Amino acid sequence: MPDQAPATDPNAADFLPPEVFDELDAILDDLRTRYDETPQWEFCEGFMAALICSRRPMPAGEYLPVLLGLSDAESPGSDDELEGSFASDAQRERFMTLWNARWAEVSTALDAECKTLEDEDCYHPEVMDVRAAVAELPPEEQANFKTEELPAFAQVWALGFMFAVESWPEDWVAPRDKDAAKWLDDALQAVVAITEDDNGTPEVSPLMEDGPPSTSVARLNAFGDAIWAVYDLRELWRTLGPRVDTVRKEPAPGRNDECPCGSGKKYKKCHGAG
Repeated sequence: MPDQAPATDPNAADFLPPEVFDELDAILDDLRTRYDETPQWEFCEGFMAALICSRRPMPAGEYLPVLLGLSDAESPGSDDELEGSFASDAQRERFMTLWNARWAEVSTALDAECKTLEDEDCYHPEVMDVRAAVAELPPEEQANFKTEELPAFAQVWALGFMFAVESWPEDWVAPRDKDAAKWLDDALQAVVAITEDDNGTPEVSPLMEDGPPSTSVARLNAFGDAIWAVYDLRELWRTLGPRVDTVRKEPAPGRNDECPCGSGKKYKKCHGAG
C-alpha cells in the first residue's frame, strides 16, 4: 500500500473504461462480506474528490482505514474494533492500482481549464441514478423498493465528499482572509446542498437521454454548482498552500520572577543573567 497520495498524470488523456468501475464495485462487494459498512463506489468517489481538494497530500495509510474501516491488522494504527480487510495482498494491490488510476484522472480533470460542465476534460463524477434505475424495472420488481428510501441523484457522492471533510476538520479550517474564508464556505455549502434529498418534481433523467424522469431541474442545477465548487476548492487550497501551524512562544519571566529552572533564584540572577 503506497504511503503517499498518487501523483497526477498530466498525459492521462483516455478515460477509464466502465470495466474499471465494475471491478472496483466487485472488490467493494467482497469487502462488504467482512465489513457490512463498506461504502459503495459513489461514496468512495466523493471521498476521493475531497482528498484531492484537501490542503495537504494525505498518505493512503491515513485515509483508507477511515474510508474502508480497515482493521488494525490490515492497517496499523487504525481502530482495533473495525473489521474491514482485503481478501489478500493481491486484492489490496489491485484495488490501489485502480484507485490510483481514478485519482490521476480526477486530478487531471480538476486541473484542466473548463468553461462548461460539458467540456470533455471536465470532472464527471461516477454517480448513479438509483431512482431512474428502479423506475425502469418491471412493476413487480419495483414493488420491492416501495419501503426503501432511494438516494437522490449524486446524494451519495456528496455524502462521501463531506465525510472526508468532517473526518479531518483541521485540514478544512477557514483561512484568516475574509474573501478566502467566504470562498471556502460557499463552496462547501454547495456540496452540502447535494447531501439533502431532492424533494422537487422529477422532470429530467440526468444520465439517460430517454430515461424516466427521476430528478428535478433544481437538483440538476445544484449538482452543477457542486461540481464547480469542487473546482473552487481545488484552486483555493492550491493558491493558499499547506496550512502552517502557529508557533506560540511562552513569554519570558520577569527579571525579578523566580527562575523557571527550579533553582529558587530570581531569573535575573540565574538564567536571565547577562
